[in-house]
Amino acid sequence: MKNQNAPAYFDEMRSGSDGIRPVYQRYADWLKDLPDGTLHRKEQEAELLFRRLGITFAVYGESDGGERLIPFDVVPRIFGAAEWRRLEAGIVQRVKALNAFLHDIYHGQEIMRAGIVDARQITGNAGFRPEMMGVDLPNQVYAQIAGIDLVRVSENEFYVLEDNLRTPSGVSYMLENRRTMMRLFPDLFAQQIVEPVEHYPLMLLDTLRESAPANVLDPVIAVLTPGAYNSAYFEHAFLASQMGVELVEGQDLFVENRRVFMHTTEGPRPVHVIYRRVDDDFLDPLVFRPDSVLGVPGLLEAYISGNVSLINGVGTGVADDKSTYLHVPEMIEFYLGEKPILSNVPTYRLGLPDDLKYVLEHLPELVVKEVQGSGGYGMLVGPTSSTAEIEAYRQRILSDPSNFIAQPTLALSTCPTLVEQGVAPRHVDLRPFVLSGKEVRLVPGGLTRVALREGSLVVNSSQGGGTKDTWVLED
Repeated sequence: MKNQNAPAYFDEMRSGSDGIRPVYQRYADWLKDLPDGTLHRKEQEAELLFRRLGITFAVYGESDGGERLIPFDVVPRIFGAAEWRRLEAGIVQRVKALNAFLHDIYHGQEIMRAGIVDARQITGNAGFRPEMMGVDLPNQVYAQIAGIDLVRVSENEFYVLEDNLRTPSGVSYMLENRRTMMRLFPDLFAQQIVEPVEHYPLMLLDTLRESAPANVLDPVIAVLTPGAYNSAYFEHAFLASQMGVELVEGQDLFVENRRVFMHTTEGPRPVHVIYRRVDDDFLDPLVFRPDSVLGVPGLLEAYISGNVSLINGVGTGVADDKSTYLHVPEMIEFYLGEKPILSNVPTYRLGLPDDLKYVLEHLPELVVKEVQGSGGYGMLVGPTSSTAEIEAYRQRILSDPSNFIAQPTLALSTCPTLVEQGVAPRHVDLRPFVLSGKEVRLVPGGLTRVALREGSLVVNSSQGGGTKDTWVLED
């Protein structure tokens, strides 16, 4: 029996029982004439391509453990040019405000003085790095690479689910998804003009060059990886290769006279920009975790001295925090003097007594998250949780209410997705990748993540979700 209280999900392809939305019309016509079994055969080809490339991701909590291929769906998600332009404007606005906020909290702290953000919320945050106070960065940018997670709930309504400003991942899947689709379905790309994404590595390289220390005209750039056992190692190696820069581990670098050098067969070579995929805690054992073997002793001193740029900046994690997320609309007005184009998801702060009372009374209806959680871990999805799971989570909340926020269970939009029985709607989100150097820019589209299990709202790759190519059609 159908649940009469179930949310009405916005179907991005279909309108009503038989109608097709205009942006999907050509694809629907193509799909209708496709011989049976074609998509499943293409799915097998895609899996073979991904296996050859070694595109893997760690999926924790599964019985077999280890790594596996990230699931790829061969049905694209399609946006029209006009709706993408509005999204793009909102994303750029948000990232500008977040970078202004990061610069402010490490300098004048005007937003705290204005009473918009509680100073204790910032200085007591695990992502706040007091070592960065007063440190000036190129272009006053802390998060040169940002991933902004969006969900759609209606034809014209998108919400920002969270901001990722430390070391956002997934862009390599966006790029490989497009390459794979163009190889498998060249006829589709011949029928309509899809905005390109393949120039992202060049845009990233330009952003890294623009972020070099002052007076460095031809910077040496390296990608710093934790190593081959990291779950996103494919992406680190992929981006280094695409940009034509060195992929290094901490042991490949050393600091001398507050400058960073790379060991090479021809002797030491200076390094000016490091796109680091290593978290703050592990960057420099002399300052942060002394047991880290992933970082470089003395790296922070070289960074603070202005002799090397770290991308993203140290201390950006405070802007990832979900308690900080609550204030981004206010940041946009405070720093930019503009009204937010994109809205936050309505959010309850469990450190507030009234919000806590409401949430505890409505746990089966809500999504509850740790303020510093990520990747879909440590969260409660009330409508899909058992009574025992809800009660166990209730005790976690009561032990430290201020460590949690809660949000309504959103009616995430659905996109056509290939499943065993054919093409069926599945819930999706979107992570566009935003680059900030001398200007803010992004490629059209991003990484669409899809919940492969029917009814599931958890799209994270680390939780078993998949990805699909995201198309933005030209006018």
